[in-house]
Amino acid sequence: MYVAVKGGERAIDNAHSWLAEERRGDTDIAELSIAQIREQLSIAVNRVMAEGSLYDPDLAALAIKQARGDMIEAIFLIRAYRTTLPRIGHSKPVDTGAMACDRRISATFKDAPGGQVLGPTFDYTHRLLDFKLAAEGELPETPKDAPLKGDMPRITEFLNRDGLIQSEDRGDETPPDMTRQPMEYPANRALRLQALTRGDEGFVLAMAYSTQRGYAKNHPFVGELRIGTVGVEMDIPELGFSVEIGELTLSECETVNQFTGSKTEPPQFTRGYGLVFGQSERKAISMALVDRALRWEELGEDNKGAPAQDEEFVLSHADNIQASGFLEHIKLPHYVDFQSELELVRKIRAEAMGAHREAAE
Repeated sequence: MYVAVKGGERAIDNAHSWLAEERRGDTDIAELSIAQIREQLSIAVNRVMAEGSLYDPDLAALAIKQARGDMIEAIFLIRAYRTTLPRIGHSKPVDTGAMACDRRISATFKDAPGGQVLGPTFDYTHRLLDFKLAAEGELPETPKDAPLKGDMPRITEFLNRDGLIQSEDRGDETPPDMTRQPMEYPANRALRLQALTRGDEGFVLAMAYSTQRGYAKNHPFVGELRIGTVGVEMDIPELGFSVEIGELTLSECETVNQFTGSKTEPPQFTRGYGLVFGQSERKAISMALVDRALRWEELGEDNKGAPAQDEEFVLSHADNIQASGFLEHIKLPHYVDFQSELELVRKIRAEAMGAHREAAE
């Protein structure tokens, strides 16, 4: 390590103290509480939970505070903490069809069965700075729609009644867990979806955007986007039945893509799918686009050589913790490596200069 730095280990301790001081900032200003971050920076909290693979708003808020707002560092903290937790069992698959929707929209059908609700969204704002927020005054109460509750059939199910969209084979097989098993290629769809939901939002967004711009010819319709809470159930062997152990807020997106058909499949629509913790609709939509692009082989489509169609490229580079670790390791000491490179360059220069002198004589 940096033992040659002035002060040695004492310098490292001082660096930690300095970091804590910078994290706190001006002590004349009230310190941020975990509750304030959780409630008022909820989009950031949701991202940390999603990419950290741990649903706990309080811990995600704590990680954001500790990381000084560095999202990747906060995600790293949550993943590190997650590895210390015991695994006592498995919950049943959540039923998003019974989601209490705070937001439910469709870009395919105006009169969606069950209704649409715009919910809390930036989509219809003017993107102008609101200086009333700088005054830190209380906002007036504004009316809001009640969540849509009860069984909420998906838009794609109505297309499926007429055989217009490819059926999904969900099966009963337990999907692999990429947090406990190394990634192997080719990866099945369940494993790809895990990697995408944990993937860096910016990277997944860039891959999705590339498909819309022609690199994979993927310009779908949002069949449905829904955000809301679902119950989580767990089988209790001693009781002989399942009980609800809590609730999750999720963002779910299903895209509808055109498909010209193949030798075995008639022309129909196909799907892309995204599911993310919290209100993370940009990530859910991006995930659905990339999921559909990666399905080219199973659908018998041509591989256009697009980055988003390259499974190993996408899944190997989506994880921001791995990427950050590999990138940031180059700032650690590489004294021996550099000295060997330095000697090599000096030797090559000396040989080149000697050859030049000989040619000049």
